[in-house]
Amino acid sequence: MPAPTPLPVGKKAPAFSLPASTGGKISLKDFQGEKFVVLYFYPKDMTPGCTQEACSFRDLEREFAEAGAVILGVSPDDLGSHEKFVAKHRLNFPLLYDAGGKVAIKYGAYGEKTRYGKTYTGNYRVTFLIDKQGKIARVWPKVNVEGHADEVLQAIRELSA
Repeated sequence: MPAPTPLPVGKKAPAFSLPASTGGKISLKDFQGEKFVVLYFYPKDMTPGCTQEACSFRDLEREFAEAGAVILGVSPDDLGSHEKFVAKHRLNFPLLYDAGGKVAIKYGAYGEKTRYGKTYTGNYRVTFLIDKQGKIARVWPKVNVEGHADEVLQAIRELSA
């Protein structure tokens, strides 16, 4: 089974409303017309790559806010797992609970994976930058965690210039 292809630049971002680690639900429409949305899909709370990625977004959160952007992390881990992850690493942005990867599937960020010879399904590490009009402005389909948050921030600054 081939890996799904992430949605392309220029496409309208699929709507979603997901439970958030901050309480309540967060919807894409909450930010339309006002903010850029950094929607990053990641495989699993508390794993090395996901922790590094989350902490790099955490460390630059103020710069993202100043650039007019919000950061939303999405994984199929439940709210209890997200709350522990947020507390342990002092994350300053919401993590969204995507039960069964339903939203990740819409974005082409969920599918079959193989690790240590075992096949399973889960989130791919993919980041989408959604503009204020709700369209996908940039896609990072195979994220290299090192320096990724800086790249996303630079893209927002370029689009805002």
